[in-house]
Amino acid sequence: MKNKKFLLILIFAIIIICIGSFFIFFKKNTAKNFKIGNNTTSQEIVDYILNINSYETQIEVEITTNKNQTKYKMKQIYNEEENSQEILEPSNIAGVKIKKQGNTLTLENTDLNLTSIFENYNYISDNSLDLSTFLENYKKYDNSNWEENESQIIMKTTTDEKEENVLYISKETGLPLKLEIKDTNKKTAVYILYKEVSVNS
Repeated sequence: MKNKKFLLILIFAIIIICIGSFFIFFKKNTAKNFKIGNNTTSQEIVDYILNINSYETQIEVEITTNKNQTKYKMKQIYNEEENSQEILEPSNIAGVKIKKQGNTLTLENTDLNLTSIFENYNYISDNSLDLSTFLENYKKYDNSNWEENESQIIMKTTTDEKEENVLYISKETGLPLKLEIKDTNKKTAVYILYKEVSVNS
């Protein structure tokens, strides 16, 4: 009788482990297997974007302050091993890489005098230009929402500083087109144009 009970418990445990493993595998591969088609709904595209856990992109960034307007070209990489942004232009700071690990930011190429470059550009030094930061904020705040027009899905969220972030997604490709970071006065402080986006999963 004891052996029968033990065997039943063992079989039950194996079934639970198999079901759990299936759900973990399914969740990890949902975004990977997602294909945009004629029957893809806007909600499916939003869910796909929110479940991205690995991407590489090149962006053009325009930062507007009260004093000036600055343009950058950057490369972003986000995956399990790396969350980084590398400046490609302007040439005087090309090669500078900003890496984020948890709440820590580190700069590579420290032979340059970076203090003056970053003191007025908080958007670069706090990593808020990163698509993953937008996705984290979208999931974090209850007032996050999305709407759509004929060709785009528009996802909106806020930050701890009460800035509004707006991400525009192509309905045709399911990929980001641009990101606007608006200051507390609703003026666009940062405009990001996604030139190339490669989503790995």
